[in-house]
Amino acid sequence: MNILISGCLLGLKCRYDSKEKKLPEIEKLIELYNLIPICPEQLGGLPTPRIPAERVKDRVITQVGVDVTKEYQIGAEEALKIAKLYNCKKAILKEKSPSCGCGKIYDGTFSRNLIVGNGITAELLLKNGIEVFGESEIDKLP
Repeated sequence: MNILISGCLLGLKCRYDSKEKKLPEIEKLIELYNLIPICPEQLGGLPTPRIPAERVKDRVITQVGVDVTKEYQIGAEEALKIAKLYNCKKAILKEKSPSCGCGKIYDGTFSRNLIVGNGITAELLLKNGIEVFGESEIDKLP
């Protein structure tokens, strides 16, 4: 089974801070699934490293007030294309991210407060029938 996965969870240094968040369980996942890495922010044309951004309603705004919604939307669309190309019905995405977060994301105040909501990519994948799991939910995979 092909599963879309946030590249940072595989150990790629694609996060806003050029760090990775490699999952300790990644070797087990690699044995069980074909993992297809994506970084929607990079797919949308944003650099790494980049200024932190958070979702504010239907927009994504950086910590210095720049609207990067267009880049996040482009990245989400490209991630969806990749999911369709590889027939991915599931995705493992980085929690809390304005792009990949599913269920809870930061509130847009850069104070680390969480609210109910989805990132731009997670929302688009869900709308297209792709089941999204955060990294803390991988035990729910079949």
